[in-house]
Amino acid sequence: MKKTILFIISVFFSLHGISQQIEGSWHGLLKVQGMELHLVFNISQDEDGLKATMDSPDQGAHGIAVDATAFKDGILTMAIPMAAINYTGTLSGDTITGTFAQAGMEIPLNLTREVPEKTAVVRPQEPQKPYPYQAEEVFFKNPEADITLAGTLTLPREQGTFPAVVMITGSGPQNRDEEILGHKPFLVIADHLTRHGIAVLRFDDRGVAQSEGDFSSATSYDFATDVEAAVAYLLARDEIDPAKIGLIGHSEGGIIAPIVAGRNTEKVNFIVLLAGTGIRGDKLLLEQQLLIGKAMGMGEEEMNKNQLINRQIFELVLKNEEKETLESNIRALMQEALADTDEQMLGGMPIEQFIDQQTSLVTSPWMSTFLRLDPAVYLEKVRCPVLAVNGSNDLQVPPSNLQAIETSLHRGGNTKVTLKEFPGLNHLFQECDTGSPTNYAAIEQTFAPEVLEKLSSWINAVTTR
Repeated sequence: MKKTILFIISVFFSLHGISQQIEGSWHGLLKVQGMELHLVFNISQDEDGLKATMDSPDQGAHGIAVDATAFKDGILTMAIPMAAINYTGTLSGDTITGTFAQAGMEIPLNLTREVPEKTAVVRPQEPQKPYPYQAEEVFFKNPEADITLAGTLTLPREQGTFPAVVMITGSGPQNRDEEILGHKPFLVIADHLTRHGIAVLRFDDRGVAQSEGDFSSATSYDFATDVEAAVAYLLARDEIDPAKIGLIGHSEGGIIAPIVAGRNTEKVNFIVLLAGTGIRGDKLLLEQQLLIGKAMGMGEEEMNKNQLINRQIFELVLKNEEKETLESNIRALMQEALADTDEQMLGGMPIEQFIDQQTSLVTSPWMSTFLRLDPAVYLEKVRCPVLAVNGSNDLQVPPSNLQAIETSLHRGGNTKVTLKEFPGLNHLFQECDTGSPTNYAAIEQTFAPEVLEKLSSWINAVTTR
């Protein structure tokens, strides 16, 4: 009996020692699309086993839940199905040598205990302190969600009241600068507008950086209430002219802006749609996938197969089936579609795991809502002046959306509409040759000056009428 007890104790301590080796924060630089993205995995142990979260400091995203974490025989595996992320690495000393996989891409990613030094990135448009205007850190409450949101309010230094805008980020967890691939477009836009007499409130998405809330369970309609809270905050500020408050939304933010403007006609006085969408989410994604596939050299047969599968999956989502039934039907559809493939792995994982991951992604609250969301319904309710702009090289929200936006606004009786397609600009409004998302990081320019000038001149014109 005594020997048995000692054996159990020795096993306990050896397992505890292995666990201790992997616990803590692990840092790595993900080298992708011409840039280095700092990632941090925070691993801890509780009575149920290993737990982990992921941070992406460069994108202002912290505490992203890792759904599955395992460490066995020196091999660490982690999975975040909502983001289609998988990581597998082997521990040796204080280094984990591994591979980061996301949505079909596999990239080497080694993790260490030390914070890595990044190669300096040139971003000439980023403003440097001291600014020629006031920049105030602010917090405001969304009473509907019972969360506090954090942001920055920039104000011209002159005395008086000013027109103001609330900035609305695109899809995915974004900080107040809409930081993406080493760029901070909202910081650049806010700097330009404030220098031209326009106050700007930009804020971290719920659950990101300093804002409270749960990003993963939120939909575009939830984000709309966050924007309404931001408008209410501006209305309470003495420096802001309450009759001159507008919204600037980029990408998904260009869907949220009409939602908010349509149900707050007395509070929102103008909106700007930067690569906003005018067609239902499922149709947009199908068009986006086709354009990006072509730009990346995907074969026509493969693209057609992807289009067919995705169209069938989206049609299932549009039926509004109960979640469990929807998941079962999507899983069966994908199993049938992939039954004749010779591949053993897809997206860096076994096919069954890939199917489970994609099913979770498509049926998530945000994605299932986005696929069903038709911007036309909300654009028809907008009564204030609208500026909608796109780049001719945008592969994520093609410029054809401008005509769809105009049609819906006119159908609702709104003729105060200005449309502008800028030649040679991509989805981030950078000057480019192809528009491919793989080039965003490599381009030094963050936001085309001609678009900045259009924003400030149009806003000042509509707020001085």
